[in-house]
Amino acid sequence: MTHFADRLAHNIDRIGSPVCVGLDPVYDKLPGELKCGTTGGGPVAAIARFCEGVLDACRAHAAVVKPQSACFERYGPEGLACLQHVCRRARELGYIVVLDAKRGDIGVTAEHYAALAFDAMDADAVTVSPYLGPDTIEPFLNHQPADASRGRGVFVLVRTSNPGSDAVQSLALADGRTVAEMIADHVAVLGGSRRGQRGLTSVGAVVGATKPQDAAALRARMPDTIFLIPGYGAQGGTADDVRRMVRPAATPGARGVLVTASRSVIYAFTPEGGDWRGEVSAAAAKMAREIGQVCN
Repeated sequence: MTHFADRLAHNIDRIGSPVCVGLDPVYDKLPGELKCGTTGGGPVAAIARFCEGVLDACRAHAAVVKPQSACFERYGPEGLACLQHVCRRARELGYIVVLDAKRGDIGVTAEHYAALAFDAMDADAVTVSPYLGPDTIEPFLNHQPADASRGRGVFVLVRTSNPGSDAVQSLALADGRTVAEMIADHVAVLGGSRRGQRGLTSVGAVVGATKPQDAAALRARMPDTIFLIPGYGAQGGTADDVRRMVRPAATPGARGVLVTASRSVIYAFTPEGGDWRGEVSAAAAKMAREIGQVCN
């Protein structure tokens, strides 16, 4: 099973719900027991221990983890080494790893970004920006990683969850489509020749749970696309919002959605509490139950 979307669907079937936990570690928000002066080491060491704890806590409830590259990059080489370690540990525990890096540049530069994501970090997929055109996405799709037994994928920013996205993505073009719908059409074309056995393509789309009013039109344009859905939980997205994005008439793992939450899961603990891992696990389990009800 080498196709990215097939591997993702299989992992969702194994876990029982399409939950993705975002790893957005911020040192000031970590449990007190991990802070410097308590267990030794600097901020990056504390972040590594925190991510390891989250990975262990969520492994029974989440099929995917999504490390936010910026949270690690800010610490320079030490942070990148930590990111590499976290990605490796996540794969060892059975997760699919989506590197949230939102890369987007001309083809030659994109090839270097693809090498970072798929060789240095050995991620299974990466988020990309389409602003410079579809040809800047193709280097990620055409990259041949050292481990070719695992097909890789991309998630293209189409309709993002942040409030300011309306200023660009909702604008109407001369042909009547919105900017988001135009990008969706490009995603559908890129994915057309990249379908797996489960009917899903390796070219996914980021579609925010906070934009449910656009879900039907985008799903109609991208019927075989996996929607990576941020905005659930802390940003206000609900299970009912996710329901509108589910691909109809498909088996559970091929329902075409991957619902991600970060703050509402990884920081679901009392700051000075004694069992922060247990509280994180409980939050992930609650999310899995809620999402499972609308996707299974």
